[in-house]
Amino acid sequence: MSSLYGIREYSKIVEIKGPLIVVEGVSKASYDEIVEIELSDGRRRRGRVLDVSKNIAIVQVFEGTTGITTTGTRVRFLGRPLELPVSEDMLGRIFNGLGEPIDNGPEIVAEEKYDINGSPINPAVRAYPEDFIQTGVSAIDGMNTLVRGQKLPIFSGSGLPHNILAAQIARQATVKGEGEEFGVVFAAIGIKYDDYLFFRKFFEETGALNRVAMFVNLADEPAMIRLVTPRVALTLAEYLAYEKDLHILVILTDMTNYAEALREISSSREEVPGRQGYPGYMYSDLASIYERAGRVHGKKGSITQIPILTMPNDDITHPIPDLTGYITEGQIVLSRDLYNKGIYPPINVLMSLSRLMKEGIGPGKTRDDHAQVSDQLYASYSRGVDLRSLAAVVGEESLSDTDRKFLKFADLFEKKFLSQGIRENRSIENTLDLAWNILSEIPEEELTNIKEEMIKKYHPKYKK
Repeated sequence: MSSLYGIREYSKIVEIKGPLIVVEGVSKASYDEIVEIELSDGRRRRGRVLDVSKNIAIVQVFEGTTGITTTGTRVRFLGRPLELPVSEDMLGRIFNGLGEPIDNGPEIVAEEKYDINGSPINPAVRAYPEDFIQTGVSAIDGMNTLVRGQKLPIFSGSGLPHNILAAQIARQATVKGEGEEFGVVFAAIGIKYDDYLFFRKFFEETGALNRVAMFVNLADEPAMIRLVTPRVALTLAEYLAYEKDLHILVILTDMTNYAEALREISSSREEVPGRQGYPGYMYSDLASIYERAGRVHGKKGSITQIPILTMPNDDITHPIPDLTGYITEGQIVLSRDLYNKGIYPPINVLMSLSRLMKEGIGPGKTRDDHAQVSDQLYASYSRGVDLRSLAAVVGEESLSDTDRKFLKFADLFEKKFLSQGIRENRSIENTLDLAWNILSEIPEEELTNIKEEMIKKYHPKYKK
C-alpha cells in the first residue's frame, strides 16, 4: 500500500464477481468513494466503493470486470466521490452516462465540480409547487396539470409512444405568463441506439437541441453506468436551477432499466431479495433520485421531473411503478387500447392523476372554469366508458337518449380532446374551449359538476 494526499493504492484483489471486485487490506475507505483500477497491461477503469467491512472493500467497476485479474491489478482509492464538472455551456451538448462529451465538441470548461449524489434539500426551505406548466398536450394541461417543481412520471408499456410524448413535452413546455422555455436535462438510461437517434434527431429538427443537455447510456453498456446516469444528469440540473436561476425540466427514460440494473448489482452482492427479486432498499434508492426535484425559497430556478418507466407486462402493480407512485405526485398512464385505436397521445385519463393540479390552476394561473371543467370531463367520460360495456351486452338501441349522448361524448372526447398531432401545441385556453365544445353534446342539466354561472359564461350555446 502507498499513500499520497489521500490516495491509497492496493493490489490484493481476493474475488471478482460480475461487475464487482473485492479488495482486501483496505483502510479508511468510504461509501461512494471513487476508485481507479489499473490493469496489468496499463489500461485504466473507474469504479466506486459499494460496501466497506473491516479491511475489505467491495468496488463496482463502471466499465465491467472483463480482463481484470487478481494478480497484477492495482486499485487506487482517490479519497473523493464521483464528481461532475458543471457549466452552463453543457446545454446543447451530448454526454455519455458518466458526463463525458460524445458529440465531438470541445471539452467542457468547468465552472465548478459537484458531487453526483447531490445535496438533500432542507424541507424547511422547500417552496410548494404551484406554477402551472403548459405542455401543449390537452390530456395533461386540462386534466392532469403539471406544476413547476413537481415530479410526475409517465407509466407506459413496451411499444407505446412514451418517447414521442416525452420529446413533445420537452419541446413545448413553458411557464404560462412568463413565456419562458425550459432548459431540458435529458437522461437516457439503457435505451436502444435507435431510440437515442430518435431523440437526437427530434431535438435537432425542432430547434430544441440548443437548450437540451443529453446524457446517454445505451443498452449495450455496463449495468453499473445505469445507476450513475440519472444522478449525473440531476447534478447538472441542480447547478443550472439553483446557481444559474434556470427552470429545468428533467426527463429520465427508462427507469425500468435503472431498476433492473439495481437488481443485477444486488444479485451480484448476494443480498437477500425483496419483491420479485428487487432489493429491499429499492424504495429509498428511487426516492434519492425522484426527491431531487423541487423549488427552493430564495432561488428563482426550479427542477421539474418527468421519469418514464415501461411497466413489465403492462402491470401497474409491478414493484417499479408501484413504488414510483408512492414517491411521486401522481402519474400519467398510457393505454394500449387507446393506442390500438390510433389515438395519440394514448393517455388513460381515468387512471392518471396529478396530486398538485389544484395548486396550479384557477384564476390568475389558467382560467376560472378549469377545475370544474376537468371534474365534468372525468365524470362524463367515465360514464361513457361504463355505458360502452353495457351497450356491448344489451345493444345501443336499448339505451336511453341521454345515455347515447354520453356514448357519443366518450367517442368525441377520445377523437377530439385526447387525440392531437405530435407537433400540435395547444394553449390552455384552446384546451378548455375544446372541452366546452364536446361537453355541449351533453344535455345542460347533466353538467352537474359545473356551476351555472360558469355554464352561462363559457358554454357555446350562450356565446353565440
